[in-house]
Amino acid sequence: MTLQLTIKKWIADTLSIVDDVVLEYPGDVSHGDFATNIALVYAKQYGKNPRELAGEFVEKLNAEKLPEIALIEVAGPGFINFKLTPEVFGNVVEKIIAVGKTFGNHTRLSGQRVVIDYTQPNPFKEFHIGHLMNNIIGESVSRLFEAHGTEVVRATYHGDVGLHVAMAIWGLQSMEVGTEMTAHTLGKAYATGARLFKESEEVKKEIIALNKVIYDRTDPDVNVLYDTGREVSLNYFESLYERLGSHFDFHFYESETAPIGKALVEEYLKTDVFEKSEGAVIYRGEKHGLHTRVFLTSEGIPVYEAKELGLTLLKKEKIGNFDLSVTVTANEQNAFFTVVEKAAEEVFPELSARLLHLSHGMMKLPSGKMSSRTGDVVTAETMIEMVKDSARMKLKEGVHSQEQREDIAEKVALAALRYAILRQSIGGDIIFDINQALSLEGDSGPYLQYACVRASTLLKKAEGFVQVSTVLPEGWQTTHIEKLLQRYPRIIDRAGREYAPHQLVTYLTELAGAFNSFYGSHKIIDGGDATSGYRLAITKAFVDVMTSGLHLLGIEVPVEM
Repeated sequence: MTLQLTIKKWIADTLSIVDDVVLEYPGDVSHGDFATNIALVYAKQYGKNPRELAGEFVEKLNAEKLPEIALIEVAGPGFINFKLTPEVFGNVVEKIIAVGKTFGNHTRLSGQRVVIDYTQPNPFKEFHIGHLMNNIIGESVSRLFEAHGTEVVRATYHGDVGLHVAMAIWGLQSMEVGTEMTAHTLGKAYATGARLFKESEEVKKEIIALNKVIYDRTDPDVNVLYDTGREVSLNYFESLYERLGSHFDFHFYESETAPIGKALVEEYLKTDVFEKSEGAVIYRGEKHGLHTRVFLTSEGIPVYEAKELGLTLLKKEKIGNFDLSVTVTANEQNAFFTVVEKAAEEVFPELSARLLHLSHGMMKLPSGKMSSRTGDVVTAETMIEMVKDSARMKLKEGVHSQEQREDIAEKVALAALRYAILRQSIGGDIIFDINQALSLEGDSGPYLQYACVRASTLLKKAEGFVQVSTVLPEGWQTTHIEKLLQRYPRIIDRAGREYAPHQLVTYLTELAGAFNSFYGSHKIIDGGDATSGYRLAITKAFVDVMTSGLHLLGIEVPVEM
């Protein structure tokens, strides 16, 4: 039983409370280590002022005080704050050093199997900032699940057929590129086709006709363009996955989900799930207060909605049993997924409670949102390189070798991007400010990296001079950083339960600030100071927790900065 649960049970038993006792961390660590609102909850029932009742509760609790509790006091309108003994935090430091970077991991979801479907770049289009954002969020959510003991199956879904492919191949034909193509060429071809699809009715008809040819594979020349372009795209994506530290256990493709989805829609057309409308097959969303959406066109071609149904079945067949399947997409697809999930409930009733759509906002630059349809797109690779260039300029010349500079710049750039994307709730849009993202003054990924590197360097300097000691010095006054370290398991638990990496970002930023204050106000390596060994223990515990937390965000720490 955790200390938090022990205290909750003690409060309930001592005060004869039947209901669950809410015991939380105060927002400000100076207000105590735990707090409860129990007096405010029961004031009406007892017919007393909340603060008065809190005083009576404190008197009872003090009479049977747990040895881990140093002080109990009333705060504000009737909150009860608990301050723990220094020994509690000393034990936390000792435990962190004993278990290392696994400190804070949970077994809450041990034995469960979760599929996380994220990134989903489309071949014949470039890997844009939206895919980068999706990858970073999906990877962090995956790692949070793993920190809870879950077997995570990573999957990604590529739209390798569809109207966008026809637009790109039409663009390739018009550009007379042949088979000598790159990812950039494909992106340019798509932008050309997409633009003329909107501007020219003639071109629109040609692209729609080409789309069917691609599906049917009836034209050898088109097949060559398609096969080559698909391979170029997928190889390009793999190079980016490697750079981003992502790996996928399963790759799914619309070319394989399309016939499955079509068959499913046709099968359930015989029931009342789908119906015919002007030659197309639709799902009548109005019966559930939703929009009606087409699943098969009048030409019998399955659209995204039908393919998504096919994907659900394919996941079930290829991956096997799972407890939860999470699909991460931009919130622009919320309406789409609401309808598809409702249709899926009717087609796969056994999976209805195991499908979760997790949506995120968009990344914007000061110039606004970027769109690949206009050709005015900033690719993920361009964005990474832009941030990397700025990071490289901040490194002092002559201090590092060229190889070291490149490694540091790469890790700093990716940290800046990951932090900027994960620092707020995943449902909101973000405006990426490169100067803020690379700042070492706080509220940035590089700031967290720098704090970790500084602490690691300190530990190396101490080797052979002062030994790390987890023995609590006599008369030790608990520090801010010890109090934060004790909270780490709860932060991981909450971030995982709520799909909220931003809570971890907030915590790590505060933790880094606490360490920097600790470093600035104390001489940590001092052979003549009896507390030096324990201060180093705190430093070691900080490095372990910070490294662990950064890993959950997907951030690597350079050896030096």
